[in-house]
Amino acid sequence: MSDKHYWFPAMRYGLGWGLPITWQGWLSMLAVIALAAFGGLTIPERYGVLVFIIYDVVLVSLFLGLCWWKGEPIK
Repeated sequence: MSDKHYWFPAMRYGLGWGLPITWQGWLSMLAVIALAAFGGLTIPERYGVLVFIIYDVVLVSLFLGLCWWKGEPIK
């Protein structure tokens, strides 16, 4: 194990990361969930479903980028 501190562990089986192992990881995951919920309550009424889908795709892409940056390397 290296001395690098990861927020998300690599999954043993499959591709991706598991649940967060640090408070920073939990905070970022909860922030993404809160932003998605807030967007779901406000965006479709005002701008339409397509804008909400684009919003969610960008949000998930940013979170995956964070997992790639702060997560354990995938084997």
